[in-house]
Amino acid sequence: MTLKLFRNARIYTPLDKGRPLRGSEMNQIYSEEKGAILIRDGYIESIGQELEVLKYVTEDALEIDLGGRCVIPGFVDPHTHACFVGTREREFILRLQGASYLEILKMGGGILSTVDKVRSASYDELYTSTEEVVNRALKNGTTSMEIKSGYGLSLDHEVKMLEVIDALKGKPVDIIATFMGAHAVPREYKENPKAYVDLVVEEMIPHIAAKGLAKYCDVFCEESVFSVDDARRILLAARKCGLGLKIHADEVYDLGGAKLAAELKVDSAEHLLAASEEGLKAMAESGVLAVLLPATAFSLRKSYAPARKMIEMGVPVALATDCNPGSCYCESMEMVFRLAILGMGLSMEESLVASTLNAAYAIGMATHVGSLERGKKADFVVLEGETPGIMAYHLGWRNIKEVYKMGQRFSSEV
Repeated sequence: MTLKLFRNARIYTPLDKGRPLRGSEMNQIYSEEKGAILIRDGYIESIGQELEVLKYVTEDALEIDLGGRCVIPGFVDPHTHACFVGTREREFILRLQGASYLEILKMGGGILSTVDKVRSASYDELYTSTEEVVNRALKNGTTSMEIKSGYGLSLDHEVKMLEVIDALKGKPVDIIATFMGAHAVPREYKENPKAYVDLVVEEMIPHIAAKGLAKYCDVFCEESVFSVDDARRILLAARKCGLGLKIHADEVYDLGGAKLAAELKVDSAEHLLAASEEGLKAMAESGVLAVLLPATAFSLRKSYAPARKMIEMGVPVALATDCNPGSCYCESMEMVFRLAILGMGLSMEESLVASTLNAAYAIGMATHVGSLERGKKADFVVLEGETPGIMAYHLGWRNIKEVYKMGQRFSSEV
């Protein structure tokens, strides 16, 4: 057995109540100025004030002095599209020149251009590309993450993506797979999108669920993509097959995606830039967790999702990168944390909760990660500062000194 004692640490962590935190709870975190963490075989055995933790050290332990630096839980990124090949820099320039996301999609760009690349890529090429993204996320403090499919848009290529995602689990990042065959309508179904919905519902979802390739099913409910009725049909089929439910809701237009999320009591509703107050109220009443993506709004030069209003209404809020090759090429949860404070008006404490514990609840991992507590995995980040606020205060700098996954250090150098 391996016993490690991390001492001389300033600890900042949410405390798990067995559910996502909401409202004023998101401002309540545990902190310890002279703290320590005792780790046995990758799990936290004791954590708290250093003198108290030392009482539990009854055998030889490897001691690591953290020099009074801040320690937070490893980031949990609950919304990514990290399985892809190639980038879309030219589309970024088009956006700067005024083209909208949906206009680019209609021109055959956007998601469909990445679909072409993923379909053409071999399994090994896709694995290598995805592994690089995951490793950059780890170096930037993400120790657990979700990855969606959705750049295959056929049974074979969606399976290829999910098999790549499955092969990367635990190497060393914990990864949750989400099936998102309903990410866009492929070119071959442009004239008959209903037939594609039929394919997703009748063939893709049953096959992927039977193979155990995904934990969740997601759908892009948006104008020119999938309607509310399409989304309802797809998500109900996924639930029938035992998959958890997620929805890209009201990103560009308020189609009623937030209300659908509340109606179906999905595990999380994501984006929500254009969600109505009625939709958000319904989500609060149904306890639906909102996953917000401030780096995407920043990249697209759009207004941020109304995070303050959501918290005040009682919607539990999580944060994610939305890492993808088009609208937001970002693996850094530190950047997301920074934007949540400086752009969305969240407090340091709210941003920490949203990027760790609530994010873990969004992907069903809170039993194991998301907070630094006894029995959970020893996944944590050491910052070059005294509080988590350093990540918003020290702009233009990566403030992550060390990243630990189950008590094992991984280089933070990129």
